[in-house]
Amino acid sequence: MNKEQVLQELLFKAVRSGGAGGQHVNKVSTKIELAFDIDNSNAFTATEKSRILLKLGNRLTKENILLLQCDESRSQHKNKELVIERLFVILENALKVHKKRRKTKPTRLSIEKRLKSKKKTAQKKTNRSKHDLG
Repeated sequence: MNKEQVLQELLFKAVRSGGAGGQHVNKVSTKIELAFDIDNSNAFTATEKSRILLKLGNRLTKENILLLQCDESRSQHKNKELVIERLFVILENALKVHKKRRKTKPTRLSIEKRLKSKKKTAQKKTNRSKHDLG
């Protein structure tokens, strides 16, 4: 993943943010909306794009555009930094390739241990039953 290339391809839009802020909130656009077009990006190879589309399918629009927004801070610049940081975390997680799990058999010792403990428990329970003294 080429981070500089991704940064050049991002589209930002500043929108008025809701919430606390008093009179100031109606005058400034501090909320940042980020749009990233995955299909037309040159920062990823074809396999990386397909992996991103597969993993982030539920977060994308019909045109395969990833939309993120941030209004945590009252500062537009801080929100821009936060949304970029969030984008890179999402993309890095989507590009991670997890190791395949290999099936393993239990060891002979662990099988013997388990059977021994079962016999011990069974013996304990038989000892609890009332014996016929005759």
